Amino acid sequence: MSLNKELELRRINATPQGVGVMCQFYAAKAKNAEIWDVENNRYIDFAGGIGVLNTGHLHPKIKAAVQAQLEAFSHPCYQVVPYEGYITAAERLNELAPIEGAKKTAFFSTGAEAVENAVKVARQYTGRPGVIAFYGAFHGRTNLTMALTGKVAPYKLGFGPFSADIYHASYPNELHGVSVEEAITSIEHLFKADIEAKRVAAIILEPIQGEGGFNITPDIFMQALRKICDEHGIVLIFDEVQSGFARTGKLFASEHYSVKPDLITMAKSLAGGFPISALVGKAQMMDSPSRGGLGGTYAGNPLGLAAVNAVLDVIKEEQLCERSEKLGIKLKTRLENLRQDIPQIKDIRGLGSMVAVEFMKPNTNQADAEFTSKVQAHALKNGLILLTCGTHYNVIRFLYPLTIEEHIFDEALDKLEVALRVVQ
Repeated sequence: MSLNKELELRRINATPQGVGVMCQFYAAKAKNAEIWDVENNRYIDFAGGIGVLNTGHLHPKIKAAVQAQLEAFSHPCYQVVPYEGYITAAERLNELAPIEGAKKTAFFSTGAEAVENAVKVARQYTGRPGVIAFYGAFHGRTNLTMALTGKVAPYKLGFGPFSADIYHASYPNELHGVSVEEAITSIEHLFKADIEAKRVAAIILEPIQGEGGFNITPDIFMQALRKICDEHGIVLIFDEVQSGFARTGKLFASEHYSVKPDLITMAKSLAGGFPISALVGKAQMMDSPSRGGLGGTYAGNPLGLAAVNAVLDVIKEEQLCERSEKLGIKLKTRLENLRQDIPQIKDIRGLGSMVAVEFMKPNTNQADAEFTSKVQAHALKNGLILLTCGTHYNVIRFLYPLTIEEHIFDEALDKLEVALRVVQ
């Protein structure tokens, strides 16, 4: 029996099926955009730990920063004995975050934690309970963030009841028949039918939906949300857990828009593979919870913070925002050139390197999840790791490291093209 098969049997016996695992091979080592399994088979990683590795696997500068921190201390717990790395990282994010006025930052452990604390801050600041999220959104797997998530399977199946005072509005997606006007009307309908505006603490959305299909929120819709929030005293939260840290060609996807949020959540590529998250917001909002109202045992872990500071250095020094744009254009151009030969390609979209391709049955508007799954499977068999997403499971998203070597990127695009042509 091969080592991969042996490990797979052990996994099935030892771990619950609810933790879904895509690959049936097991990682042994990784470098930048490549992974080798325990049998020394090589794969090009276009999943990036689900958007965690914009700076690649074990970037030397990040690795060195974490090693240096480990020589000093690992966990005095910031809320007991604080340390400078937390303050430095907070100062840097305060300076960089596209939020108006004075800002403050708090660190946590996961993206879901950052989102939960954003809701806590908004509720404390406004004294209101309600939160509006959107269909197709993904905000996490805790009880509150599951309630915010606008996709049932697999995230919410059998896990209710969920947190109260959460409401969902339509997300503008013209490809799927929802105009900006209809999405705005759905919010107005909520105010009339479900919750009065003065009871709403926050509206939360992803500038670019992640699990929902890498859907780009139109700027005109963002303007409408900002107007609604200003009119009714509602906090506007942008969830940038997946879209931040150069993925879209800018440090934050929020920078693509003509309006600014009040709070921004972030995680994933914030620390290049180390578990940490952050909430950045207007100072008066962030200061609204009482002493001890925010935090957590591992919140602001020193190793993660060392990685945060190194990530920010790498993004600037290696011009990863510019590289994100360059790689994204190259990928979208390759996909566009395949449109004529691959009739299942319905839409190619993305900002920077937050790119997706959506598949539908030829000459229809019917999602083609089967074709999508076959493309993913063929690519994996040929050494390219891809992720799917979308409410209808018919979208392939690309989350390669922005540090990927040019020749490896070209090799991956060749593998992608072969998969599309063979399956078609």
